[in-house]
Amino acid sequence: MVACPHLEVSPPLCLLETDEAADPESEEPMITKAEAREVITDLFEEEALLIGGLIAVHKIDDDLVWRLIKNLDVIRAKALRRLEDDELPDDAGPAPRRPNLKPHPAIEDFLLALRRA
Repeated sequence: MVACPHLEVSPPLCLLETDEAADPESEEPMITKAEAREVITDLFEEEALLIGGLIAVHKIDDDLVWRLIKNLDVIRAKALRRLEDDELPDDAGPAPRRPNLKPHPAIEDFLLALRRA
């Protein structure tokens, strides 16, 4: 298990409705929804700081920065909603049509690395 510098031990992302483990004899620690929300918030804070550092060092178009952060916030909100909802409502309707854009090679490499891990 990899340790996070901000936590003593990085627990697996298993969710509980209460603070007690579902199986008291289980050796794996479980986390609550509140703890999962905190992990998600911390993760997105670190991502924002990372992007801020890149922006401070490199010349990046202001409109791109605003769009990037807006999309990051949409992803964060979606993750938090998924944490609270077991499934999406049937009346959510189809997703809005998005342009067919090829991802940047750096993004493709990162996603491949995530899938291999």
